[in-house]
Amino acid sequence: SIPGTPSQLKIAGHRLTTWAKASGIPLFLIAHVTKEGTIAGPKVIEHLVDTVLYFDHSSSDLRILRSSKNRMGSVDEVGLFRMGATGLTPIADPAGLFLEHRKDGPPQGSAVAAVYEGSRILLVEIQALTVPSKGGIGRIYSDRIDSARVSRIAAVLERHAGLRMSDQDIYVNVAGGLRISDTGAELALALALFSARSAKALPGDMVAVGEISLAGEVRPVPHLRRRIKTASDTGLGRFFAPAAADENGGFPGKGQVIHSVRDALAAVLS
Repeated sequence: SIPGTPSQLKIAGHRLTTWAKASGIPLFLIAHVTKEGTIAGPKVIEHLVDTVLYFDHSSSDLRILRSSKNRMGSVDEVGLFRMGATGLTPIADPAGLFLEHRKDGPPQGSAVAAVYEGSRILLVEIQALTVPSKGGIGRIYSDRIDSARVSRIAAVLERHAGLRMSDQDIYVNVAGGLRISDTGAELALALALFSARSAKALPGDMVAVGEISLAGEVRPVPHLRRRIKTASDTGLGRFFAPAAADENGGFPGKGQVIHSVRDALAAVLS
């Protein structure tokens, strides 16, 4: 048959995986992806294998290996590598990899979150910018954090903190290009939006952790103590976190219990 046809790929893939399982030898099938980010070729190939791994696109030397299918474990695990002259090398301690280090402190619209990626705690800088909308109806531009989540946090700030956001165009980015889905980053996102809208920079040693409800409450998220310890080990000594993080022995460093979005903004302004 003609090389590369769907039927040939199915037959070859089936024979290779059958041989690998019978012989106990690991097998890697290498494929390319389409412009939409999906694996090219018949979908049946993905059903034959145990794990599907792909590299997140990045314009820098950072490469993030993610899993979209894993029969042997969680799909939330990530691998972090650098591409150099000798190929890919693993990053041993990536906790502060996505932080921007500045001598003059963070700019307006910047906040640090401690997010949970797979089994790792990563400190990431969330950057926000707000400008008046030309048409009077604000739009959201965000490809690293889901736009619907940004819209929800902006609505909570307007409803419960009196911060006018609906007439603003909102731009959100994550330093280093990491995509964030962890709800624990929502408090930091809210603080970044507040900082951008009010033109007030946040403290450079501050990290925020917590999920935000529609009522403006800050709720606990998994692995709170691990997140705070990682931030402390990286040199960030001021923590904004929900009450659950302070239950066993208190915060390391300058911890502050945050019950609501209003509490967080009041603490920043104090």
